[in-house]
Amino acid sequence: MPAILIVDDNPIQAVTRRLILEKAHFPVVLAEDGPTALAKFESGDQFGMIITDHCMPGMSGPELVKKLREQTTLPILVLSGLPEAETLYEGMDVYFRLKPIQPEELISLSRTLLYPRYCQTA
Repeated sequence: MPAILIVDDNPIQAVTRRLILEKAHFPVVLAEDGPTALAKFESGDQFGMIITDHCMPGMSGPELVKKLREQTTLPILVLSGLPEAETLYEGMDVYFRLKPIQPEELISLSRTLLYPRYCQTA
């Protein structure tokens, strides 16, 4: 099963999301910032999707997504506490959700993004 790459400079939020997703049987890899995420992504590890924070020091969410989109079409979920941030991702083919995101929604959305054909209804 491909892992979910979580990018967040807030260790409490990153670890909380990791624990939620691991409890739902998703493998998770953490990165504390954009450059670390890019290095992990380029290392050859198999990722099925990426979850990133919007506001991070050094490399913002939009900068990270732009660099990732040069290399992949994987689903990217952007989480932010700023509703107006969504406009910064127009045309980048991302899923945007406001924080806080409830555990059930995080699990459901991750499942849908990783396995879209299995989550369709008849």
